[in-house]
Amino acid sequence: MSLFHPRPGPGWRLPSLRVFGALVIREMITRYGRSPGGYVWAVLEPAGMIAILALAFSQFIHTPPLGESFILFYATGYLPFHAYSEIAGGVSNSVVVNRPLMHFPIVTPLDAVLARFFLSFLTIVIVCVLVFSTLLVITDDPVRLQLGPLFAAIGSAALLGLGVGTLNAVIFAFVPLWQRVWNIINRPLFILSAVFFTYESLPRDAREILFWNPIVHCVGEARKAFYPVYEGNYVVLGFPLGVAAFCFLVGGFLLLRNRSAVIDV
Repeated sequence: MSLFHPRPGPGWRLPSLRVFGALVIREMITRYGRSPGGYVWAVLEPAGMIAILALAFSQFIHTPPLGESFILFYATGYLPFHAYSEIAGGVSNSVVVNRPLMHFPIVTPLDAVLARFFLSFLTIVIVCVLVFSTLLVITDDPVRLQLGPLFAAIGSAALLGLGVGTLNAVIFAFVPLWQRVWNIINRPLFILSAVFFTYESLPRDAREILFWNPIVHCVGEARKAFYPVYEGNYVVLGFPLGVAAFCFLVGGFLLLRNRSAVIDV
C-alpha cells in the first residue's frame, strides 16, 4: 500500500512561526526603533489626537452629540477610524518596503502583508485598551460598556484596513503614482467617517451618501458599545466585512499570481 504525498505548489503557504516572528520583529524595529520612544509614540499619538479634538470642539459646542464627555465621544469615533487608516496605510506599503527580503524563497508578499497587519493590529489593541480604560475611570459619563460590539467595531475596521491595504499593496508595486492619488482621496475620509458627529444628525441626502462609507458602520457599532441610548439602526457590519473580504481575496490572488513580477518590478 502506497501513500500519495502531493508536491507543494508554487502558491502561498502559511509562514512558519520563525519566519513570521522574524518579519514582525523586523517591522517593529524598522517602524518604531529608529526614533526615541518610537513604539510609545505610536500609542500616545492617537490619544493626543483625541484630546485635541475634544478640547477644540468643546470650545464651540456645549454638549457632545452623545453622553456628557467630549473626549469619550470622539474616542469612540476616532479609534475605529484610526484602526482602519493605520492598518491600511501600513499594509499598503508592506510589499514595497520588504521587496529585498522577498528574493528569499521562504518569504512571500503575503507574509509581509500579514506581518504588518499583525503588528499594527496589536498596537491598535493596546491603544484601545489604554485609552478606553483610562476614559472610563476619569470621566463621569453614564455609559455601559458592551465588549461584544466594541470588539466587532475595532475588528471590522482592522479587517477593512487589511483588505484595502492588501489590494493597494499590489497597485503600489506596479503603479507608484497611485500612492499619491490614494493619499489625496483619503484626506477627506477623516471628515466623512462620522468621527465628529452622529450619522443620524445629518440630512437624509447626506446619510444616503455616507451609508456607503464602510468606516461609518464601524464607528456606529463602537458608539453602540458605550451608549445604551444610541440605537445605530443604520449599522450593517456585513458591509465593511464584505468589502474587506473582497479586497483581500482580490489583492491576495494578484500577489500570488504575480509574485515574481511584484518582486522584480
